[in-house]
Amino acid sequence: MPHPAIARSALFPLLALLALLSACENQTSAAPEQAQAQQIPEVGVVTLVAEPFELTTDLPGRTAPFRIAEVRPQVDGIIEKRLFTEGSEVKAGEQLYQIDDSVYQSALNSAKAANLSSTSLSDRYKQLIQDQAVSRQAYDEARAASLQTQAALERAQIDLRYTQVRAPINGRIGRSAVSEGALVTDGQDAAMATIQQLDPIYVDVTQPARDLLALRRDLEEGRLQKVGNNAAQVTLQLEDGSAYPHEGTLEFSEVSVDAGTGSVTLRAVFPNPDNGLLPGMFVHAQLVAGTRSEAILAPQQGITRTPRGQATALIVNADNVVELREVRTERTVGNRWLISEGLDDGDRLITEGLQFVQPGAKVKPVPAGNVAEPASTAGQEG
Repeated sequence: MPHPAIARSALFPLLALLALLSACENQTSAAPEQAQAQQIPEVGVVTLVAEPFELTTDLPGRTAPFRIAEVRPQVDGIIEKRLFTEGSEVKAGEQLYQIDDSVYQSALNSAKAANLSSTSLSDRYKQLIQDQAVSRQAYDEARAASLQTQAALERAQIDLRYTQVRAPINGRIGRSAVSEGALVTDGQDAAMATIQQLDPIYVDVTQPARDLLALRRDLEEGRLQKVGNNAAQVTLQLEDGSAYPHEGTLEFSEVSVDAGTGSVTLRAVFPNPDNGLLPGMFVHAQLVAGTRSEAILAPQQGITRTPRGQATALIVNADNVVELREVRTERTVGNRWLISEGLDDGDRLITEGLQFVQPGAKVKPVPAGNVAEPASTAGQEG
């Protein structure tokens, strides 16, 4: 019978061999699982959520005065006074300049005297012709002379009145082109000053004729918010991106197509009580074209196009398998696309790692890190 110490010494190598074989077997079985885990790519996904969305049409344009009047003299003379402050608001009929009226006052006095004399003679001849003391021809000549002097008197009164140069409209008056002592003449080309009515104010937008047809159709079918007949409600965005606080009206009547460019100019009217809008400013008029209660807005990073121009998207399904979807994009909304077909609420859209996966591949989805917060919540079409 073997000695116990010898038996134990023989058993230790056997146990070590069995442990080594077991470890090799475990490593062999775990290797395919680790290799499979290493082969599954990681992709960044964004879970799409349906949200209310306001559709708008963007119309770039420029502001223009509601009315504009150039102030010019209607008589010749020397400017005696300027009676307004440049850049101030003036009322229609307010006196702006005073032209030296001495010559016109003298002419008026002469016309009054001549008219008085001729009228008196005409009245005397009227009595005499009833007594047949003068001829009918003499009376007619006296009557004609009286009418002529009456006309001369009225003209002299008008000329004297025109020495007071008055504002033809309400509005803001610009700088004066003449000063005291300057000679002005009736019918001169240069304006003495210019008045612009800024409340309300126009916004002129230029659009291709085909876009006008689409806007008219949207208005007729109720997709644009109407304001009266043939007019739509419109809002305004200023050049710095801020919203103008007052709503306006865009008219679709009395437009003509420019034969050279094929475009039309539409005119919107906005209240401008604080004169915040000045002529020549670049603005964006926006037409509200309706609201979708469950719109799908997809990050632009997740939408690609085939060589034929078809928009596509890769999503991760419930089994973490990549699926290819053909989608229809309507318009850009900041950094997103408005999707009308192909994507649904809850879809996990791949935006990161697209170059490493193909449809049918198994992937590991993680939250995407390449998608910023939405830049806008309203859809603009321009």
